[in-house]
Amino acid sequence: MDEHTSVPSANAPTGPARSDLGRRLEQRRRELGLTLQETADRAGMSANYVRYVEESATAAPGRSVLLQLAGALETTVTSLTGGDADSPPGRGQAARRPELTELGTEECWRRLGTHGVGRVAVTTAEGPMVLPVNYTVVDGTITFRTAAGSVLAQVLGEQVAFEVDHIDEALGRGWSVLVRGHARGVTRPESLRRLEGRARSEPWAGGQRDVWVCVDVVGISGRAIN
Repeated sequence: MDEHTSVPSANAPTGPARSDLGRRLEQRRRELGLTLQETADRAGMSANYVRYVEESATAAPGRSVLLQLAGALETTVTSLTGGDADSPPGRGQAARRPELTELGTEECWRRLGTHGVGRVAVTTAEGPMVLPVNYTVVDGTITFRTAAGSVLAQVLGEQVAFEVDHIDEALGRGWSVLVRGHARGVTRPESLRRLEGRARSEPWAGGQRDVWVCVDVVGISGRAIN
């Protein structure tokens, strides 16, 4: 029996016990829109084994299996195992014949999706700053939470820029979307309840972050490198 078919059980453990490798594998698979079976077919292994690696806290596939999984998911072993987690994106080589294209408005909104991590560019007394936020798209506005008295809380009533991007290191391609708009605070109880009900994730930074900011979009544009 080869190393990628030794599966303790088809019913691997689920939930928070998953390994970092399993979480990265599942995230990359979903980014590509692949099912477990499609990933397994690409990698030349069983779907049960792919599920085991995703869901088990003890899965420890060898390098040859990692190479197969990385190839199936169009990424690298380093990325799949988190070896580049503390490195800035974009360190890989450019594609052989890169092509820069403009993204239409509808495509920009599609890539923004419903939620994620983006960056807000603001002007402060100390100069311009760019800060990361966990955001949610609600009714055509960019929304995020921050703490009272924070730098981001100072943007209320100001013009801001908001940016998201994605980089595919393995294929040397990526995209970015830029939003320009006006930041306003949300204070009405019914509006706050609606935003809290629509939020898809908690701010990763934690702490007391009960100031809701909405960015009413004035302009949106994007570019992709393929």
